[in-house]
Amino acid sequence: MTALALDIGGTKMTAAVVAEDGRPGEALEVPTPRTDVWKACSELLDAVAVGSDIDRVGIACSGPVDTVAGSVAPINIPEWKDGFGLREAVGKQFPDASVTVAMDGGCAALGEHMFGAAQGVDDVLSIVVSTGIGGGLVLGGEIVHGRSGNAGHIGHIVVPGSTTPCTCGGLGCVETVSSGPSAVRWAQEQGWEGSTGAELARSAGDGDVVAITTLQRAGVALGQAIASAVALVDVNLVVIGGGFAQAGPPLWDPIKESAALHARLRFLDDLAIVPAKLGGAGTLTGAAVLAAAPPVMLL
Repeated sequence: MTALALDIGGTKMTAAVVAEDGRPGEALEVPTPRTDVWKACSELLDAVAVGSDIDRVGIACSGPVDTVAGSVAPINIPEWKDGFGLREAVGKQFPDASVTVAMDGGCAALGEHMFGAAQGVDDVLSIVVSTGIGGGLVLGGEIVHGRSGNAGHIGHIVVPGSTTPCTCGGLGCVETVSSGPSAVRWAQEQGWEGSTGAELARSAGDGDVVAITTLQRAGVALGQAIASAVALVDVNLVVIGGGFAQAGPPLWDPIKESAALHARLRFLDDLAIVPAKLGGAGTLTGAAVLAAAPPVMLL
């Protein structure tokens, strides 16, 4: 019998067969379309399964999710924003399989805990800084999903001074300041002429004042959010991954300085903020771990 891992995000979907060691094997990736999202997802799963007997599927999906109902309502996938029964759909495709759905940030945390930068550490907050900002918690060596499956959703912690409307419907979430698109948008409003987060990072490296200021602003907000989160859940390791997190010292230095400024409780004295080790494979790796042992990996 064969297990599959699936990672569904706003820009791409990735799937792989789970290897014997619990990691994903060679992955296939397709863009996430604006319409017919499930059709593209189903075809990707078929391409990976290639006629194997599938008995387990672990799924990481951008949030919000509902792990009780097995449904997802990701704000960065418009067609599914009002809810989609993902577990039911995958179950119909593979009738003999157990299907486990979790938020992508939680899976990233689990992947880093098992095989990456948090290996051997039972309590960790994981943050994915990319098109949006996701997060997840591993406490006591297991994903904490909360009442509905969305524990650790740090992207929607409100940061001081921000009143920008967020796609979630709220105001001032850290995602409105520190995600790649939000940072690019703010830089453009200040006169910067680039169009992507990667370009913004390069501009900062070249000494562009607006780009440097933008990454400083994003890093300070992330540090503030981290300080609030670690005090709440009592963890001393934060792992940060995602494409925009590759911006280097202009982003990372203010993250660490801001977190140090605000995380002043004694039990946070040894707080460490480190880069993700698994890179873009972290979330899929967490989904693979779920598929390998779904009953024991969720609280």
